[in-house]
Amino acid sequence: MVAAAVVEQCCVPGGVLGSTNTEEFDFFFFVLQWPGSYCDTKNHCCYPKSGKPAADFGIHGLWPNYNDGSYPSNCNPDNSFDKSEISDLLSSLEKGWPTLACPSGDGVKFWTHEWEKHGTCSESQLDLHDYFETALKLKNQANLLQTLKDAGIKPDDEFYDMESIKDAIKGGIGYEVGIECNHDASGNSQLYQVFICVDKSGTEFVECTTMPRGRCASKVQFPSF
Repeated sequence: MVAAAVVEQCCVPGGVLGSTNTEEFDFFFFVLQWPGSYCDTKNHCCYPKSGKPAADFGIHGLWPNYNDGSYPSNCNPDNSFDKSEISDLLSSLEKGWPTLACPSGDGVKFWTHEWEKHGTCSESQLDLHDYFETALKLKNQANLLQTLKDAGIKPDDEFYDMESIKDAIKGGIGYEVGIECNHDASGNSQLYQVFICVDKSGTEFVECTTMPRGRCASKVQFPSF
């Protein structure tokens, strides 16, 4: 995926765009991305103005989805992103939801895109503040990096069985997840994004009814960052 400022990892792989004017949806995809894989491509990355992010999975987005694999988008153009409404969350967002797009930014462009494209489609459940706060809580709840480390899977540039990665995450959160891989300049398949399904309230992990097509090899690299 292109590391551009506005289209920064925007879509469900293989997903189909649904209606643009509905707030009804079936579940959320909560998407976490590994920064080492985002940066280890020909597009490279730029660290945010706050500095290099922690070597941890960062939030990509919280995306309303339909059970058939399609998703709503840009549901309310009148409800624009307002930084002042999440002033109490900014420090946590810089750490947990950092931008890696070039040129370096403060995250606002990324968060604006995610809210206006995806967040506005969750307004029946979450307002702007709730949307970002919910994503931060889900990140802590998933505790993805520690779950993998507990299973002996570490970001050390080594290759790991994809099934072992999936089993480790399922053991940690209780449900199957979708995994998307990218490829570095040498063509290595890398662990890139993890799609966790969440109920409409944004509080509970649930079983996925559809999965992204992740294009992963049977063994994938977990690059350092």
